[in-house]
Amino acid sequence: MKTLRILSRNIRDSFKSVFRNFSLSLASISCITITLIVVSVSMILSLNVNNFTSLIEKDVTIVAFLKTDITEEETDKVYDEIITLDNIEKDNVEFRDKMDISKEMMASSETFKSIMKDWTREESPIQDTFQIKVTDINLIHKTAEEIKNIKNVDVVKYGEGMVEELVKVFDVIRKVSIAIVISLILVTAFLIANTIKITIMSRKREIEIMRLVGASNINIRLPFMFEGLTLGIIGSIIPIIITIYGYNALYNHFDGQLFTQFIKLIKPDSFVYLVSLILLAIGMIVGMFGSIRAVRKYLKI
Repeated sequence: MKTLRILSRNIRDSFKSVFRNFSLSLASISCITITLIVVSVSMILSLNVNNFTSLIEKDVTIVAFLKTDITEEETDKVYDEIITLDNIEKDNVEFRDKMDISKEMMASSETFKSIMKDWTREESPIQDTFQIKVTDINLIHKTAEEIKNIKNVDVVKYGEGMVEELVKVFDVIRKVSIAIVISLILVTAFLIANTIKITIMSRKREIEIMRLVGASNINIRLPFMFEGLTLGIIGSIIPIIITIYGYNALYNHFDGQLFTQFIKLIKPDSFVYLVSLILLAIGMIVGMFGSIRAVRKYLKI
């Protein structure tokens, strides 16, 4: 009960202190707000880039062309062997019959239609195929080689060379975007902590009076810790509002895609709330620790 009274008193006093030292508090809140907006934009860009690269990777498909004289029974055996491989998405192995492929080609072009319309199954040079998705794109070459060694598989294609280069580029993009976000968070922490430090230093006399009346280190720390927490919460309000409403407006304006249908934005449903929660946590944690760090030099040894 005593602990709850102390906490409630400190929380109440922290709010009073914020408004009592309004000009200094405003400087800290402004710093928190501006830096958290920058962090929010960076996080949204980074996570959307990662989402885009992941979608591209998921769309990469191995196409296994079967021999032209393959029987239905042999086709089933090929399928059974494919789904036993380790790096295969079992539910994403699709058989494409040569006649269905012919129909799609004829529907797409009058030239194809005039050439292929009289072809029978036996006359058609087109091959039956299996379209296969992999679970790990980094192992696609190894998986393609394993499929190629299956009996009655003639040729395996997946965009050799280009896919490997794409994987390398995406890996660099991920690492760079993560590094940028982490760097911005650290810079944010530094800026906020130093701004709060200036605010606390200006109240050196207040801390000295608390020491003179016999206040313990913890009793001196607590009000400033809660004040830093309060500053962090207030400073994160505007970035959270901008994140939620701004991202929803952006998503709706571009209809969920950017420039082209291949670059899809993350749906805002839970995404904006996750980013907002991270912003609030950064503001609170940095506000608290910034205050504790700033007041430490005035504490009793």
